[in-house]
Parts: sequence; structure tokens; C-alpha cells
Amino acid sequence: MKFKAQQIADILEGDVIGNPEEEVSKLSKIEEGEKGSLTFLSNPKYNSYLYTTNASVVIVNKSLVLEKEVKTTLIKVDDAYKSFSKLLEFYNEVKNNKTGREQPNFIAVSSEIGQNEYIGAFAYIGENVKIGNNVKIYPNTYIGDNTVIGDNTVIFSGVKIYSDTKIGKNCKIHSGTVIGADGFGFAPDEKGVFKAIPQIGNVSIEDNVDIGACCTIDRATLGATIIRKGVKLDNQIQIAHNVVIGVNTVIASQTGVSGSTKIGENCMIGGQVGIAGHLKIGDNVKILGQTGVTKSLGDNQMVYGTPAINARDFNKSYVYFKNLPKVVSKINQLEKDLKTQIKK
Repeated sequence: MKFKAQQIADILEGDVIGNPEEEVSKLSKIEEGEKGSLTFLSNPKYNSYLYTTNASVVIVNKSLVLEKEVKTTLIKVDDAYKSFSKLLEFYNEVKNNKTGREQPNFIAVSSEIGQNEYIGAFAYIGENVKIGNNVKIYPNTYIGDNTVIGDNTVIFSGVKIYSDTKIGKNCKIHSGTVIGADGFGFAPDEKGVFKAIPQIGNVSIEDNVDIGACCTIDRATLGATIIRKGVKLDNQIQIAHNVVIGVNTVIASQTGVSGSTKIGENCMIGGQVGIAGHLKIGDNVKILGQTGVTKSLGDNQMVYGTPAINARDFNKSYVYFKNLPKVVSKINQLEKDLKTQIKK
């Protein structure tokens, strides 16, 4: 789809310097700009590219003073970076603004679907499912019985949502994610053979939650696994049964949270973190990447290492650890010198 410079300026409340009829149909970096593309300039380090870029339209700050003539059309705004981000959001909405029902699909008669929906081909929607307004369900998606999905939520291709799951408004769930599979619950019998413990709870996801691709969120044994409002999960994250993740917490890729652990609000958890089960993580906690958390943590802590300790203490300890070969070498030399002196 094509947009004219003036249309973009109207969206961003900016001023056009150059040709208001200049058309763009794609986005680019300023150093890689080509005819028909739109880009932006906010970092002074890249100012030189403004005079060489082949991009048709460039969003710049109003404060920018040109050193020489430019061949591209400019859109001057108060903050080029924020304006470009706003434009990306607008572009994404337009690009993904699909409606209607593709065929074939299966929708149980007992299900209820709101207005302005999009149901992609080969989607399966089970019995007694309730779906709000403006919901988009992309192709090859499975939605189990008794699931509830709030307004404006987007479920991308290949997502599998087991029965009884509750999903709030304005959520995004990316491809390959599985929500509501059985938790990892097994107990040995008298012969030592592991038998599955029925997992009869569900998953509850509140409003404004983003879940990346290929995540797994297990249903509770009893009760609910809960993802609170505003939580953001990266790709490839495992959330076990009966876990609770607090409001506005963000978790990076390849992190695993074991069963029944409770994570507080506004936490930041890095990639490849492992958190043991039945722990309580306080509010505003920062857990650095590749940390192994084996004990509960109070509010406002920043931890690193395995087992996790205060991040500053870890960094100090690492300096000693890094120098350990030198220290050992010095000790060995001192022992040799001491033995030589004793012999003399």
C-alpha cells in the first residue's frame, strides 16, 4: 500500500518540506534508503546519510539545521524517533486489519463471536467459546472448549489454546505458543512407576499481555496459572503450572519458571534464567541473564549467578575468580621458595 508525504505528515502532525505528493510504500534504514521508501533521522551520528540517502521521505526533528540541500522530501516533527514509532504502530494496524471468515473453518454452534472479527482458514473454535469484538484469529489456530477471549485480542497462526483458558482484552499471542497444556505433575506408585496427576485447573491471562512465539504456559493442577495485566513474555519461555506473574513484569527468551512460583510486579527477568518451584519473587526485582534462582527474593533486589546472589557481590567475586589461576601460581611459587629456604 502507498502513502503520500502529506498523509504521513497529517498522521504525525508534522510539516512537509519538499513534495507533499511524494509516495512511499515501504520502510528502510536511512543508510539503506531507496526510491519509494520512508525512513527517519533522530541520531546526529547519521546526519551525513541525509544528504546521500535515496529514500523518498525522511522524518526529521524540527530542530535539525540543514548543512546543504537535500534531494529527499522531509517531514519535520518534534521528535523523529517517537513519530516513527507511532507510524510503525499505525502501519501495523493497517497491515493487520483483516476482517471476515475464511474457509474452511470449524466454529461450534454454541460459541459466541463478537463484531468485526477475523477468523482465518483452518481455525478450530470449540464448544461454548466466547470471543469479544475486533478479535483476530489467524489460520491454523486451535481454541478449546469454554475459552474466553476479550476484545481487540490477536491470536496469530498456529497457536493452541486448551479448554477453559481465559484471555483478556488487547492481548497478542504469537505463533506456535501453547496455552493450557498439562503441568508437569507426576507421582511414583508403590512400584516406583510415575503416574500422571490430573491437571484440572486452567490458565488466566489478563488485559494487555503480549506473549511471544513458541511459549508454553501450563494449566494449573487446581485453580489457575495467572498472567497479570501488562506482562510481556519474549519467545520460547516456559511457565509451569500454578505460577503467578505480577503486573507489568517482563521476561526475556529461554527463561523457565517452575511450578507454583509467584513473581511480583514490575520485575525484569533476563534470558535463560531458571527459577525453582514454590518460590516468591518480590516486586521490582531484576534477575540478570543466565541466573539460577533457588531461593525466594525480597522486593527491589538485583541478582546474578547460580545460585543467585546480589549482582554487585557477584561481579566482585568474579574478579577474584578470574584471577584465581594467577593467585594459585603465586601460592605455588611461594611454597617452592619456602621449601628452598628451609633446605638452606
